[in-house]
Amino acid sequence: MSAREIDYLLIGGGQASALAAKKLRERTPDGSVLLVGREFDPPYERPPCSKGYLQGIFERDEAFILKPEWYSQQHVELMCRTTVTALDPDTRIAKLSTREEVHFGQALIATGANVHRLHVDGSELDGIHYLRTLPNADAIREDLADSEHVVVVGGSYIGCEVAASLARIGHAVTIVMQEHHPLERGFGEHAGGFFGDLLQSHGITLHGGDELERFEGDGRVAKVVTKGGLELPADVVVIGAGVTPEVRLAKAAGLEIGERGGIRTNSKLQSSVPGIYAAGDVCEYDSVIHGHPLRLEHWDVACAQGETAARNMLGDDVDHDTVPYFFSDIADWASLEYVGPAYDWDREVLRGSFVAGDFTIWYLRERRVLGALTVGRSDELDIARRLLRERTVLDDAQLARLGDRNAEITMIG
Repeated sequence: MSAREIDYLLIGGGQASALAAKKLRERTPDGSVLLVGREFDPPYERPPCSKGYLQGIFERDEAFILKPEWYSQQHVELMCRTTVTALDPDTRIAKLSTREEVHFGQALIATGANVHRLHVDGSELDGIHYLRTLPNADAIREDLADSEHVVVVGGSYIGCEVAASLARIGHAVTIVMQEHHPLERGFGEHAGGFFGDLLQSHGITLHGGDELERFEGDGRVAKVVTKGGLELPADVVVIGAGVTPEVRLAKAAGLEIGERGGIRTNSKLQSSVPGIYAAGDVCEYDSVIHGHPLRLEHWDVACAQGETAARNMLGDDVDHDTVPYFFSDIADWASLEYVGPAYDWDREVLRGSFVAGDFTIWYLRERRVLGALTVGRSDELDIARRLLRERTVLDDAQLARLGDRNAEITMIG
């Protein structure tokens, strides 16, 4: 059987592919578009998995990025529960798990990421969950029905969001984490202390500076044992141990992989093979803003990169120059927003008050803003974006204004 012809092949059923399809169809009503994804559902937003959908206050179809009927109405072919098993960059032939072959003009690889699985004694027991997809959230919700004690392993975004969501609907939740404070690895100990106090004020028990040793139970998890000697009752466990970019297809196709484990691309998101692009969790791109390669696991980054890739597939020849942005809702107790990223820094400047829960932390290196975290001060993110773009080196007076909650800082730089 000869391969059928496709102008644009979008590999991966997530946000990047959905927004790429939308942009392509806006600009080229006649070009053939095929979106192939392993997910059971059409492309959807992932934040509800650990928030509203997990709590049962968010309907499944509310998470869809585009209405399911949009694809047929716009003549975008959507193949769910399907993967691309092989990609030949020379012949432009993609083999699908359906045993079909397609010949494509250009392709976007947006295969997302897989969760880190912990291999410890007892990890095969029932009641132990990872959260990445809507079906994962379904499984957790079903397991929670008759559960009293929930243990969350990991103090990252997923760990904090899940813990807050489950505590919000009445479950007793304990977090076990290697770091001393939740979210400390990304935002430092001061911000981590704020988020730790917030979670504890709503009844969540924290055990920081400890590590998982094993699970115990007879067929189903009943206890979490830590290396520090804690023995915690557990009817349900949710593990948030990070993710790894899904680059196996790209590696097998001979595409260059970067130092941070993503598909290496230029500033236009084109891989080492012309006409093949990458976006989302798998993309490690040359940032014209930061001056070095970035790989980011942020939801809105995938959306923005999907649009940039689509524009370049259409010949716009544009750099991806969006300042990365991320948000996280800790139940309805606090919403954090962040631009950056600051992988490391030598100074933190606080503006506002942890006590009031209204603050911005500026992360700097050599007097230059690399990132900013805010709770309740969204307008200051625009200032951070400008300082990031301009790579402004701040003098003592400007640094003082950054930290003065009442100072005018819009003219810094």
